[in-house]
Amino acid sequence: MPALAEPVAADPVAATASAATLPPGARIYSVPLSRLSGQSALPLRGVDGINGLGFSARRDQQVIGARVNLDYSYSPALLPDLSHLKVLLNGEVAGSVALPKEAAATPTRQTVELPVPALADYNRLDVQLIGHYTLGCEDPVHSSLWADVAGRSTLELTVMPVDLPNDLALLPVPFFDSRDIRQLALPIVLGASPDAARLESAGILTSWFGALAGYRGARFDAHLQDLPATGNAVVLLLPGDTVAGLQTPAIDGPSVAMQTNPRDPHGKLLLVMGRDAKELRQAAAALALGSEALSGSQARITRLETPRPRKPFDAPNWLRSDRPVAFGELVPTRDLNVSGHRPPPVQVNLRVPPGLFGWHSDGVPVNLIYRYSPRPGARQSVMEMMAGNQLVRSFALHEGPGVYNRLTGMPASEGKARVMVPTYLLPPQTALQFNYVYEYAKLGECQNSILDNVRSAIDPGSTIDISGLPKYAAMPDLSLFADAGFPFTRMADLSETAVVMPEGAGVSDFSAYLTLMGVMGQATGYPATGVTVTQGAQVAAQRDKDLLVLASGDNQPLLAQWGDALPSGFNGKEERRFSLSSWVDGVASWFGNDPRDRKRQADIQLAFSSGGVTATLAGLQSPLQSGRSAVVVSGTSADGLASAVQALLASRDAESKADNPQDRIGGSLSVISGGQAYTLQDEQSYYVGSLPTWLGLQWFFARHPLTLVGALLLSALVIAVLLYLSLRARAQRRLGS
Repeated sequence: MPALAEPVAADPVAATASAATLPPGARIYSVPLSRLSGQSALPLRGVDGINGLGFSARRDQQVIGARVNLDYSYSPALLPDLSHLKVLLNGEVAGSVALPKEAAATPTRQTVELPVPALADYNRLDVQLIGHYTLGCEDPVHSSLWADVAGRSTLELTVMPVDLPNDLALLPVPFFDSRDIRQLALPIVLGASPDAARLESAGILTSWFGALAGYRGARFDAHLQDLPATGNAVVLLLPGDTVAGLQTPAIDGPSVAMQTNPRDPHGKLLLVMGRDAKELRQAAAALALGSEALSGSQARITRLETPRPRKPFDAPNWLRSDRPVAFGELVPTRDLNVSGHRPPPVQVNLRVPPGLFGWHSDGVPVNLIYRYSPRPGARQSVMEMMAGNQLVRSFALHEGPGVYNRLTGMPASEGKARVMVPTYLLPPQTALQFNYVYEYAKLGECQNSILDNVRSAIDPGSTIDISGLPKYAAMPDLSLFADAGFPFTRMADLSETAVVMPEGAGVSDFSAYLTLMGVMGQATGYPATGVTVTQGAQVAAQRDKDLLVLASGDNQPLLAQWGDALPSGFNGKEERRFSLSSWVDGVASWFGNDPRDRKRQADIQLAFSSGGVTATLAGLQSPLQSGRSAVVVSGTSADGLASAVQALLASRDAESKADNPQDRIGGSLSVISGGQAYTLQDEQSYYVGSLPTWLGLQWFFARHPLTLVGALLLSALVIAVLLYLSLRARAQRRLGS
């Protein structure tokens, strides 16, 4: 269950007053309920509608106080003497909130103290509406029986730090705690002048932590020879390194250790050490691939088995493409079961490999098995299958237990179907949703009642199968980079990726690199054990790799060398004018029956001065090698590069996408201006992946119809000539005879 986020004062006056009475070391944490529940609001419907969420505290914290600040509204039809909100913590009543008539239908705030003794390691907070609108017979699902708890309501915990032992067996705690839903912010301490080899080792570690952080996201700030004032940090050490305040243990080989942060008695340091760059990389890889085998305050790596070579598109986070995948492999079985007449949707989150080629395809087959409680007399109950919040198919839930399907011989309370999901509904990050809606049978006045006997489930044996679709992505496409780190994540260990650092890179450049490696790990679920770090002067040696190029100002010489290859407008005069592609208008041209032209027509002109743009992202075919890709992440300054990285983090955050659907990184050129992302150009010129021979020929001629006509004419001419020569030879033989 989620833990709490950054300290936020919902009421500054109250927060100041409470902070003054806190014991030394205590902190108040607050988080919106929307962040904990994943819902924009908690709707409560019916005479006893209930909704809630789970939460927990970090393992290095002890809760000494708890409260929930409710921001809610309710129906003016509710009778105040009989109606109220009940707040429950782990099933125990924590408080009751009256619903007076004069405050109905207007936003209202109320704080409820939660009993600390009722808290456990994993907790459930529920809000229940006890609602009545008449003293006589009432409909238990009447439309006037409603209340809504806004997502901006907050849960507040007062916590004291808990000092954990220096034991590597705790890893990844406390550097990452799965109970914490905050974006992971972990400082990485490098040497005075980190070289490419040390950055590669650091990239392995941050990609590992990025994979652990998952949906939370992760940010890594680089430090040079200094420790953070508070909290936890990772320190990379070679002989001769000096870090202020740190007593470096003897380094006798690749090793890792855990120490208390000398600047914060409640913080921890994770030391990753080696006698040279090779041993440092071994220690980093061992930590990322086998931390569960470590214990004690210090461990020396005596053996590290070389991981098997990765294959294209085999990232652990991605949907397998060599066989059908069961829903039970993707979602815990308990999450595939729901209850009630209007239950929350069953959701199966998917990370689909980028570039599924669905041209002239029926789609992706889903073999669905679903179960439900038949409702006597109900003929309008349905189960809606959605993909990315778009309807794919609707199934009628027929009435009557014991009614059998004549075709399958199965009871009507179980259904099976093979559903073809269009590939355009399956971007790299998406979800299948199954929404049960049961008809409520009206029995007549004073006869209606609600029985809690409605159960629905999606069978974990249901499967989705993408093995029949090739992977062939039209490039450049920065949306694939923003959503899935593609094309670099094509190999999960980034073994075919070279990161080109700016000349004279500083702390902010190192931070950008480390955070981008975390983004790659989040996408793949695997550490970047094969990444290469280089400089522009040595990039020719990496011509057979995909290139991730970083720049913060005028410190990347490749941008000048590649001027003609970069998207038009990337470099230019002080005043620039771009055509802003309409994302909505272009969707049909890409996802239609013949998506062979993705040059979207511009319908907006965006003019700005260079001072208004803080960052630019560009995608192009590598100027060094045909078929390879290059992505440039650049800022007008160090802050601009940080803005570009932050935009990438935001583009992967589901809550941010919901709040700002118009902000989208995509196409071949995107800019970050005023905190918003704009796609300026979307022209694709090459492909990544491969097609079967026959499908490849069809696709080639579909994109080059004149070539097809020419080939047909040439074939007809050749046939005609051969036929003429054959007939002539036959005629000569007759004359000769």
